[in-house]
Amino acid sequence: MARISSSSPPQSHQQVVLRVTLALFLAQALSAAAYSTTASINTFAFIELTGQKALAGVPLTLVLVGSAFANYRLGPFIQRRGRRVGLVLGGLMGAMGALCGAIGVVTANLFIYVPGMILLGAGRGILDQSRYAAAEVYPHSQRARAISIVVWGATIGAVFGSSPAVVVPLTNLAASLGINLYSGPMFATAALFLMVAIALFVLMAVDLAKLSREAQTQETPVITAATPSATDQRSFFEIMHLADARVAAIAMVCGQAAMVFAMGVIGVHMKDNGHALGDISIVQTTHVLGMFALSPLVGILGDRLGRKPVIALGALTLAAGCILAPLSLYTPWIAFAQTLVGLGWSACYVSGSALLTDTLGAAERARLQSTNDALINIASAAGGLSGGVLLSMLGFGVVSAVGLIVSLVPVLALIQAGFKPKATKASIEALR
Repeated sequence: MARISSSSPPQSHQQVVLRVTLALFLAQALSAAAYSTTASINTFAFIELTGQKALAGVPLTLVLVGSAFANYRLGPFIQRRGRRVGLVLGGLMGAMGALCGAIGVVTANLFIYVPGMILLGAGRGILDQSRYAAAEVYPHSQRARAISIVVWGATIGAVFGSSPAVVVPLTNLAASLGINLYSGPMFATAALFLMVAIALFVLMAVDLAKLSREAQTQETPVITAATPSATDQRSFFEIMHLADARVAAIAMVCGQAAMVFAMGVIGVHMKDNGHALGDISIVQTTHVLGMFALSPLVGILGDRLGRKPVIALGALTLAAGCILAPLSLYTPWIAFAQTLVGLGWSACYVSGSALLTDTLGAAERARLQSTNDALINIASAAGGLSGGVLLSMLGFGVVSAVGLIVSLVPVLALIQAGFKPKATKASIEALR
């Protein structure tokens, strides 16, 4: 693993940690921008290539399949070679995938486009593990905040990348060059992912393992029977026998599935009931802001109150959004409900990520976190595909009801693990 050059002035531990945090924040922002830029036109590109509107959900499914496969298969490789190598590889895979997608669109060749979307998803899935890399270089009491800062970077990127002010000029530029207009955003996506790889390669040229060890020495550890050893090499199934790890995984997987159930078909539901595209865009924007804009606050609560109370609050907030969404067709009402869905997801995702990191040893984190993220992507794919089927067959009320049931599973897992949702003197003091 590369280290900081000895010819440059020595940097303090805190300076190096801030440098790594900046690199991960930039990676998350740029990769979110890259993915959003392509995601906004992917459906239209695929329909043009196939001529089949019924296959509109296939591009997203391909991306999620790529994410799940990469996380599942590359976890051991990342564990051996280190976070930096893994994340740089994710940037390069995203760039290659977007480039293949662009070439596939220009040449009207599905055999190039489809593998490109899978590669794009693989790169994005690996880069989502930036949050775990941030957690490892901070002490236990600051992990949720570290994760939330990196996740927050996705807000800037997602809003920028999906903006018509970005997408429309790119499509116009491609058309002016005499190539398929949808290839413009894809070529830009490839360039952004390449920038991610370069930024990570340069800014993360540090010894992350050493930073992690130094971070843990900043606090006096509380040793319990569940405290992981630095040399543990357990399987994912063994980890799931631990109550905290099980709660963390369920919070992230079910939070993701419920969020996709609630949000994945909202645009179709609104359009079917006479809403204009502007109204749909407002709802989608408020949902994204709910997911990411308040993540730093969620991280602070996760560190001060504890991971489990915030997971409980997140699950209940997500459930509230699922209950409210089908009760009115008034745009502000739907927007409020979807904001709650996004905020609930954020709490489950950030605190769940921190809790999972807490339960894993250094020698097994990358491998087991990758497996967990593969399950999150599978949940997304299942939620997206089944949500559309349920909407067409049974209506939005049933979709919301299924989302509600799934959102409450983390609460049941917390109860089964012995968690009692009551305010304690310690938690009250933590908020002061």
